[in-house]
Amino acid sequence: MGPIDVVDDRSALAGGVGEPLLSVRDLRTYFVSDEGVVKAVDGVSFDLDRGERLAIVGESGSGKSVTALSILGLVDPPAGHVVGGQVVFEGRDLLGLDERHLRAVRGRRVGYVFQDPMTALDPSFTVGSQLVETIRLHTRLSRVEARESALQLLNDVHIAQPERRFGAYPHQLSGGMRQRVVIALALACDPVLLIADEPTTALDVTTQAQVLDLVFGLADQRGTAVLLITHDFGVVAGTCDRVLVMYAGRVVEAGRTEEVLRAPRHPYTAALLGSLVRIGEERRARLTPVPGAPPSLVHVPGGCPFHPRCGFCTDRCSTEAPVWLGAPGDGVACHRAEEVDLVTHVTRR
Repeated sequence: MGPIDVVDDRSALAGGVGEPLLSVRDLRTYFVSDEGVVKAVDGVSFDLDRGERLAIVGESGSGKSVTALSILGLVDPPAGHVVGGQVVFEGRDLLGLDERHLRAVRGRRVGYVFQDPMTALDPSFTVGSQLVETIRLHTRLSRVEARESALQLLNDVHIAQPERRFGAYPHQLSGGMRQRVVIALALACDPVLLIADEPTTALDVTTQAQVLDLVFGLADQRGTAVLLITHDFGVVAGTCDRVLVMYAGRVVEAGRTEEVLRAPRHPYTAALLGSLVRIGEERRARLTPVPGAPPSLVHVPGGCPFHPRCGFCTDRCSTEAPVWLGAPGDGVACHRAEEVDLVTHVTRR
């Protein structure tokens, strides 16, 4: 198979000066289930600039991964489909592209690091052949040139003896090595955006740190923007410029990472931060789990969806949905954002 829609004129793709690399507005992705319509993503908006690091944080089922998959048209119909919104990337609305043009964006302009490398890699092909195929699919390199590029990528992601690993099958590699191969695949064609969806979920703590350092280090070297999907605020601190906090398919808070960590404005954000162990406090800190459980996305509570779990809930919270206060990348959706001292709540032990 030859290269697909290789775009040589980058100016045809790029937006105007000062425009975000990625602009998502009112994105809504629903799934049809036996119980009803699952509103997995329900009105998500944010911007991502070139070279920026943005994290989306929330519990399992909050809509983080579905948001990322929706951006690249990877939600499988007919059960799941994007029902509305805009995803403008380099000046084009991706939701209006057909599958052929979307394939030209995936891999070439946007790299994707999936949660589970065993499902992201084909077990019947060597890692080298998968890298070569990906490179040749999106470029005009010869097979020999693609092989040299693949070997360099394996070296870049710190895989020892790259020539030997080139001929290995995924099951012959450790979990950490497999995830490094997935990162190499995502970066194979020098994308301008890297989406990393819980890239360290199945790894031990030491390997997690190595993989995250690798992702951000390579992104910095290449000037690649990063959209990180994670449930762990500890990962976000010190690595990402901005953070979006999602709950029940919606963004409830967004802002500069250091500001959100220092002074959260939404009770859910404060609850997530309150469940973290801070350095130096391991022996004396008492973890405070977020009370209750996330709601069913088929039957999302009325008003503020977090109100059944919120210690600051009022009657208004249970009946009236809060409006978004602020810009898409810096704001909060909470009736009591201006009156509740959440900083004290997070730091109290």
